[in-house]
Amino acid sequence: MDLDPRQYDNVAINDNDIHSIVLSYLIHNCYKESVESFIACTGTKQPSDYLEDMDKRKRIFHFALEGNALKAIELTEQLAQNILENNKDLQFDLLSLHFVELVCSRKCTEALEFAQTKLGPFGKETKYMEKLEDFMALLAYNEPEKSPMFHLLSLEYRQQVADSLNRAILAHLNLPSYTAMEKLIQQATVVRQCLSQEAGKDGPPSFSLKDFLKS
Repeated sequence: MDLDPRQYDNVAINDNDIHSIVLSYLIHNCYKESVESFIACTGTKQPSDYLEDMDKRKRIFHFALEGNALKAIELTEQLAQNILENNKDLQFDLLSLHFVELVCSRKCTEALEFAQTKLGPFGKETKYMEKLEDFMALLAYNEPEKSPMFHLLSLEYRQQVADSLNRAILAHLNLPSYTAMEKLIQQATVVRQCLSQEAGKDGPPSFSLKDFLKS
């Protein structure tokens, strides 16, 4: 059987460590008001370097999430100059968001022109060809949201691009691109998986983070 979660009850965890983990998550996701309230309630030391560009990151994140990629690109270049020139994958993803918005607005001629001028150059590299074909295929459907490529129009896809952009900006600003909570979960998951593999077939079942969080 797997370990009984009650065995962890007596493990002492420093409150300051917990506060740092929570604060890291709030700052990463640009919850400025929550950060200020949390600091006031817990007396945690305010990390001024993290807060400095939070409002700008929040605006960029929301523009990307809403599909207003050109505005997100403009503000990104103001905050982190040349970041997109040095990250072609992210640049392609943001430009593709604008293409999708044009398609969804039924501005097909404008979308085609944008694809030719802005997305076309990426076609010189093999790794972008399949993505380009999927995006261009959207133009063939009167209702692109019902096409096989409907996921490219989804909130989940925009969320993925917005998250990648946020991480890239944080890294550019020499700030952690992943929260302390994410790192802890990743490390705990790897450790538990390794322990399960070492124990072999007679050991506990393969570790499932989802099941563990339910326990």
